[in-house]
Amino acid sequence: MLLAIDCGNTNTLFAVHDGTDWRAQWRTATHATRTADEHAVWLTQLMALQDLKLSDLSACIVSTVVPQSLFNLRNLARRYLNVEPLVIGDAHVDLGIGVDIERPQEAGADRLVNALGGRVAYDGALLIIDSGTATTFDVISADGVFKGGIIAPG
Repeated sequence: MLLAIDCGNTNTLFAVHDGTDWRAQWRTATHATRTADEHAVWLTQLMALQDLKLSDLSACIVSTVVPQSLFNLRNLARRYLNVEPLVIGDAHVDLGIGVDIERPQEAGADRLVNALGGRVAYDGALLIIDSGTATTFDVISADGVFKGGIIAPG
């Protein structure tokens, strides 16, 4: 099963996918200094309530807009799942969408994942609006290229 982690400025979402369905999801406040051990204890307890175990997990993907949290989230996957996590934004991770902005390396993981989700769900050009701690407005071209957008207060 896959552990998907979406770490935002305010909340971090952990979700388990079994290859067909989402089995469980949990949300916690984002604390960049929360250690891998703390994440593991919390996650182990919540998974047990759903009759799941850390040993059920064979893959992990991380998307974060909080760079300071990445070290501990990587270590959670390495130490407790015995896997190397796939991290959105790492140079070797190909999402299958183009990025056509002045500094592509600065495209936020959250915005790229939104673009990918939009492309999977819909054909054609898209305007994706994500309202969270910040509100983003992003344009995806008809051929699936992230063209950028704006960030506004949430």
